[in-house]
Amino acid sequence: MPDTVIATVPEARQALDTVWFTRCPVPTATGLAYKLGWLNEAFARDGIKVETLQDAPRELSRHHYDHRLPSLVREGGAMLAIGARSQGEATRLVGLTWIEERQSILVRPDSGITRAKDLKGKRLALPAFGESQIASHSRGSSISRGMSLHGYKGALSYAGLTFDDVHFVEVGSGRGANTTVGGAARSDSGLRSLWPFQAVADGVVDAIYVKGASAVDDARKFGLVVGVDLDLLPEKRFRVNNGTPRPITVHESFIEHHFDHLVTFLAETLRAADWARDNLEGVRKILQSETRGSEEAVSDAYRNGFHESLHPDLSAERLALLEQEKKFLWLHGFIDHDFDIGSWVDPRPLEAAWKLLARQGAR
Repeated sequence: MPDTVIATVPEARQALDTVWFTRCPVPTATGLAYKLGWLNEAFARDGIKVETLQDAPRELSRHHYDHRLPSLVREGGAMLAIGARSQGEATRLVGLTWIEERQSILVRPDSGITRAKDLKGKRLALPAFGESQIASHSRGSSISRGMSLHGYKGALSYAGLTFDDVHFVEVGSGRGANTTVGGAARSDSGLRSLWPFQAVADGVVDAIYVKGASAVDDARKFGLVVGVDLDLLPEKRFRVNNGTPRPITVHESFIEHHFDHLVTFLAETLRAADWARDNLEGVRKILQSETRGSEEAVSDAYRNGFHESLHPDLSAERLALLEQEKKFLWLHGFIDHDFDIGSWVDPRPLEAAWKLLARQGAR
C-alpha cells in the first residue's frame, strides 16, 4: 500500500440502523435477494433498514465510487473496488463472483470481421477518460475506456495479436453528469451512451467493445452485429474485465463492529443464489429491471446456465483472475498504486455465512 493515503471514515461503534448496498446492472445474488424481499425481512427483525445507493440522494450515491460508507456492501465492478483500495481506502474483499455477461466486439454487417484475428489492422474505438463527480476517480471511473481496452486485449491475445496490430481511435466517453450510479448515461435519443455505437455505425471506427443486456438491445437499433463473441473464447483469462470476476467488498469497520449483520446479509445472498438455480424464468424477470434490458436481450446476454453459479467464493482461480484485472488497471494507468490482493481478502464473513445458511436449512 502507498505511504500516503486518503483519510478513511471514522470507526462506527454505535448500533447499526441501516445496511446499505450497491450493485451494478448485472445478475447478482445481492440484487435477487433484495428484489425477493429477503434482505428487508432478515434485517427487519432487528429494526434495521436496508437501502440501496441506486435510490439514494447524490451525496450518498458517490459512495458507489469511493466506498467511504461504513455499512456498505458493494457487489460491483472491479475497477472502482480496486481503485478505492489502491487509493488507501480501508476496504476488504469478502467474495468474488464470475458471471458471463455477453462481452462482445460489435461491427457493421459488411465489415468482414467474423473472428478475433480479423481485427488486425482495424480501427478500434477507445472511449476517452470520462468525467467523475469525484475528481480523483476520473481515471478509475472511466468504465467504458477500461472495459473496452481490456476486452480488446482479450480478443487480440486469443488471436496471437497485440495492441501494436490495431489502430485505436479515441471517441467520446459516454459518461457525463447524467450518468447513474452503477449504470450508464443516456443520450438525447434515449439510448444508453456508455458504448460508442454511433462511431461504428457511422464508419468512424471498425469495431467497438460492449457488454451486457442493454447493449444487445442498442446494437440492434444501430444495425450492428457481433464480430467477436468473447463469451465463446475457450479460457476465462481472455474474458477478465471489470465484471469478471466481480468483487464483493465492505469497509473494515463493518467487519470489525457489525460482523453478525454482515454475515446475515451474505447468507441471504447465498440463499438467493440457491433459489436462482431452480428458477431461471424468475431470475430473468428480475434481471429485466436490474439490467434495464428487454426480455429478449436478457435471454441473449445471459446464457449457458449462468443462473446456476451466482454464489460468491474466494477460490484461488478467481483471486488469480482478479489479480490479472488489477495488474491491467495498474499498468494502463487506471489506478495509481499497486497492492497485494491476498492482504485485501478476509474470508471469515463468507465462511460464517455458509455456516449460518446450513444451520437455517437444518431447522
